[in-house]
Amino acid sequence: MLPLSSIYPARAEERDAWIIALRGSRNAIDPFHPYAFTVEEECSASGEVLPVATVFLANRECPWRCLMCDLWRNTLTETVPVGAIPLQIDYALGRLPTARQIKLYNSGSFFDVRAIPLQDHAAIAERVGVFEQVIVECHPALVGEACFRFRDLLSGGLEIAMGLETVHPEILERLNKRMTMEQFASAAQLLRSHDIDLRVFILVKPPFMQEEDAAEWAGRSLKFAFDCGASAATLIPTRGGNGAMEKLAATGQFAPPALKTLEAAAEYGIELSRGRVFADLWDLNTVRGCASCHGRRVARLHEMNLRQNVPVPIECDECGEKL
Repeated sequence: MLPLSSIYPARAEERDAWIIALRGSRNAIDPFHPYAFTVEEECSASGEVLPVATVFLANRECPWRCLMCDLWRNTLTETVPVGAIPLQIDYALGRLPTARQIKLYNSGSFFDVRAIPLQDHAAIAERVGVFEQVIVECHPALVGEACFRFRDLLSGGLEIAMGLETVHPEILERLNKRMTMEQFASAAQLLRSHDIDLRVFILVKPPFMQEEDAAEWAGRSLKFAFDCGASAATLIPTRGGNGAMEKLAATGQFAPPALKTLEAAAEYGIELSRGRVFADLWDLNTVRGCASCHGRRVARLHEMNLRQNVPVPIECDECGEKL
């Protein structure tokens, strides 16, 4: 692990201000329209490849100021009016092809009442009633009765995605997530006890971590996630772009992972055979790799995501790496 930089505050109460001061500008967001929506294929818990809709909801920014987060760019500074979130879902579903599952991602926590008004939960549940599974995001601190009541409103299943990020205890603390592994495990146990599925987000090479350690710690994090009852885990190559990460990069405290590191972590996770493992393929142009084989290696990761097996490695004549 890299030593703690003198530029990054050691005290948790000072980190919010440091992170916010380095930000750029937000994007212009309409509270009555989602800022993005799409349908993609994903391997389900049964092994079937299904179309899954994802609606990126416009809402108030998350109250936590995680060091690596850039999702605040597409958030608002105030709570949306009651009724706005159901209208956003209507707008997206009216323009998307048919899907069997839906992700309602809101750049924070679905059960943060300042982001998603509690009064809208019934209307939201009505709109997503046709889906077999509804997937939302939530910080472990907000797992509780609101989750269980929302589950009871749904005709299909509920899955909650939580960011574990890493099980490296020192780095987890430095990420300013204000969460411990024990708190994560406790929230996961609550979800299991109420028949709510768990999906986990894991960072590949978070700040302050050396490249040679990144695959190992991603593997440890995967094991912990599955120990907590996760049915799926998504490996996210840590990216820059929020100001704070660039500041750390300038002092050698952060660099995006190499593509081979993401591959190694995904292969390890799939071979565990304890749950689905997905490599996040968004914006992989920022992930370091060979220009000659980059596209083929991304395609291989996509195939791994869908099939949940590890294809036979292929040699690259240019870089000599196996893919």
